[in-house]
Amino acid sequence: MAYEIIISQELGITNRQVSTTIELLDEGATIPFIARYRKEMTGSLDEVQITSIRDRVQQLRDLDKRKEAVLKSVTEQGKLTAELEQQIKSAETMAILEDIYLPYKPKRKTRASVAREKGLQPLADQLLRQEHGAIAGWAEAFINEEHGVEKLEDALSGARDIIAEQIAEDADVRTRARKVFLDKGQFVSRVVAGKEEAALKYKDYFEWSEFLKDAPSHRVLAMRRGEKEELLYLDIAVDETEILPTIDRLYVKSSNEAAAQVRLALQDSYKRLLKPSMETEVRVLTRQRADEEAIRVFADNVRQLLLAAPLGQKRLLAIDPGFRTGCKTVVLDAQGTLLENTAIFPHTGAGGAAEAAKTVKHLVEKHNIEAIAVGNGTAGRETEEFVRKLGIQGVTLVMVNESGASIYSASDVAREEFPDHDVTVRGAVSIGRRLMDPLAELVKIDPKSIGVGQYQHDVDQNKLQTALDDTVISCVNAVGVELNTASKQVLAYVSGLGPSLAQQIVNYRMANGPFRSRKELKKVPRLGDKAFEQAAGFLRIRNGEHPLDASAVHPERYALVEQMAKDVNSKVADLLSNDELRKQIDLKKYVSDQVGLPTLNDILAELSKPGRDPREQFEEFNFTDGVNAVSDLRVGMKLPGIVTNITNFGAFVDIGVHQDGLVHLSQLANRYIADPHEVVKVQQKVMVTVTEVDERRNRIGLSMKTEEKRNPAPKRDRDNKPRQQPETDMASKLAALASKFK
Repeated sequence: MAYEIIISQELGITNRQVSTTIELLDEGATIPFIARYRKEMTGSLDEVQITSIRDRVQQLRDLDKRKEAVLKSVTEQGKLTAELEQQIKSAETMAILEDIYLPYKPKRKTRASVAREKGLQPLADQLLRQEHGAIAGWAEAFINEEHGVEKLEDALSGARDIIAEQIAEDADVRTRARKVFLDKGQFVSRVVAGKEEAALKYKDYFEWSEFLKDAPSHRVLAMRRGEKEELLYLDIAVDETEILPTIDRLYVKSSNEAAAQVRLALQDSYKRLLKPSMETEVRVLTRQRADEEAIRVFADNVRQLLLAAPLGQKRLLAIDPGFRTGCKTVVLDAQGTLLENTAIFPHTGAGGAAEAAKTVKHLVEKHNIEAIAVGNGTAGRETEEFVRKLGIQGVTLVMVNESGASIYSASDVAREEFPDHDVTVRGAVSIGRRLMDPLAELVKIDPKSIGVGQYQHDVDQNKLQTALDDTVISCVNAVGVELNTASKQVLAYVSGLGPSLAQQIVNYRMANGPFRSRKELKKVPRLGDKAFEQAAGFLRIRNGEHPLDASAVHPERYALVEQMAKDVNSKVADLLSNDELRKQIDLKKYVSDQVGLPTLNDILAELSKPGRDPREQFEEFNFTDGVNAVSDLRVGMKLPGIVTNITNFGAFVDIGVHQDGLVHLSQLANRYIADPHEVVKVQQKVMVTVTEVDERRNRIGLSMKTEEKRNPAPKRDRDNKPRQQPETDMASKLAALASKFK
């Protein structure tokens, strides 16, 4: 079956949509480009669907490649039959293919291979036929001391080894066993004796069991980590009676002596070969499933963090807080350029506080500061409170999540950008810049270091990196990039560019000054027509030569927009500023073989708000004054907070006490929630109620449930009957009032 047929059936789209998308991907088109600028060709598939097609076609190509290797191996062994060839070619999954290949797969010496070397295959075949007769007589014919078969039991034992391996490698047996393991198998976890104290964080799994099919990814990964750290024993348990009778029906055909030998081989096959093999396979499969779910959650969190509302271009004072070592303070201009840096010591006594206050006020006045960013790490709340008490008017004060700032400050990127400054200055700059534009700053940091996700270091790192790269690319291109100010790190994620071309663009910009038009990109060394096609629509040039250079309209459609302007007797610039002119445009007039209504609607929407940033508007947020540490918390307190991380089991919320609290899945809403992302997102501002405070374990329990309004129970008379409720509608009140004044 052709790839497009398989994928179209799986995704519920047409063969044409799949085949066209595969063709575009094979030609080098990127997912954002296809989703945005090739809607007519794909039937308006979105990025998720296009990504699914890309990943699935790669799986199918890998499967075909493996089939070729299997066919070659079996052919070289001289064992390929027409029937076997058809089975191999029609295998729909890698697991089925490997089951078919298993009997022919070269392997190290086994008990069965040793028995075959002793010439016992014919005896095994005879036993499998389960004909009536004395098996002792059959086996005596194979006693041969030179071959190591010295007695009757040696012959029968060797034959059973051959039968056991044959059963364990039977594709039908493996398929049935796999289904039972997946449907009815259980994870069984217990603590390693004597390691109870060291394993305290895994206390929930000291005596734990649950069905494989029900186990969520976070529990699977937690148990596996506990096993890896040698703190937990983890087993896969399946009731033998769920599998052995099925295999018995497949292989035991009689009730004679030969059948008894086959049954013994069957039981040995299950315990020694099939069960361990299935356990290993199921461990891999459940690990893959857990990885996929954890990666999905992580990628969703990263997307929300990258697309957090930017403060925008403001003159900024950024503070990386600290107690004894002081607070590193930097001044950034509206473009994020470092202008000045110093250190203040507001937490080292009255003298240090007074001097720090004087310094901050001076810097604010000197640089006409519009906003102050304070990192939320050690001494963050105390520093925020110090700045707030200064009473500086007209300046926005914001606490910024500084996760990963230290990683950036010690990176090659930071050293290249600030070779003459130490890590403390670089960290403060990063805190300030991520307030201005989270996306532009966070792309410089490995996503695994920015404080979101669950067990990200335990999952398949290659798959994780692919998912994160996809996410960052999607976010960067969704927002668009200012060509004349973007760093090479941001440019590298633009559709069609990459690190090499990004560096070439920066070099060209430094040598020739700002780009004046998108078409000037073609002068950048090694940036060819294909890269220009993929990248141009996602790059913005403010005040460029062409009015559309600041928009998401692709250069390939400039002529079309110019025709629209001509048809309403105006210029392109007029279309961008005049809504009445845009209303005169009849889109159907411009439909052609190359351009359809999806693209035309996108163009018209872009003309109304050229280069619009799709991110939300920035909103100020303040933690509750006087609540700075876990010791300040009391059960029942209602506090504002910011969602910092989302997992399958709930959301973590920063309430300003240096320790995030957990809103468990069951406490996210008054209704049932299957996925936390249904109700919260990273960086969302929420109101929570403190439900538990455990200072010893530094754990905080929170709830986002609201108090449900209940109708009061009706008052009752002496006979316990509901009293007649007085009429409360406005008409009855007016009637009663009117009668009083007659």
